Amino acid sequence: MLKTIALVACLAVIASAQYYGGDYGHHEDHHHSHPKYKFEYGVKDGHTHDHKSAWEHRDGDHVKGQYTLDEADGTHRIVDYSSDHKGGFQPHVLRKGHAHHPHHGESYANIEQHY
Repeated sequence: MLKTIALVACLAVIASAQYYGGDYGHHEDHHHSHPKYKFEYGVKDGHTHDHKSAWEHRDGDHVKGQYTLDEADGTHRIVDYSSDHKGGFQPHVLRKGHAHHPHHGESYANIEQHY
């Protein structure tokens, strides 16, 4: 999850660098720029059972995206989100599956995974 947050943060910095501009001599040109990008990635590691994905599209002030991941309790989390200058950040979180908690003294690593 930390890698996901770090990747999103890096992409936000790259996108904002384009928006705010790095050429200080022509700053007035950047006030009217229109940020636009798309990205997506996914991980599906059968050995570690690390399954996650993310995508995001931005066009000006409108951002729409989704990320998914398999939780340690066996559920699958899907977060759809959008953001704009009027409504702010609007997430919709959905969990699929049934949580499987370890018995007393058992580790999550020993629970059978259902993918």
